[in-house]
Amino acid sequence: MKIFVRERVKATDGDKSPRFRVVGVTGGELTIKVKRIRKCELKQLAEHTGAEIVYLTRDGEGNEGKREAA
Repeated sequence: MKIFVRERVKATDGDKSPRFRVVGVTGGELTIKVKRIRKCELKQLAEHTGAEIVYLTRDGEGNEGKREAA
């Protein structure tokens, strides 16, 4: 089983808000009912379910999904 997560844009180190967003889960019967999750919570989920955590990378420009001006 794999849990795919990405780092939130507005979250930074030292913030008191969860830093990761779950993008998807594959292989298994795990349901995650939160929008944002902390790294320690992810590690606990992975430990108890035997899942691998996959950290997705961003392009650094924030251009994904934006429409080009016509």
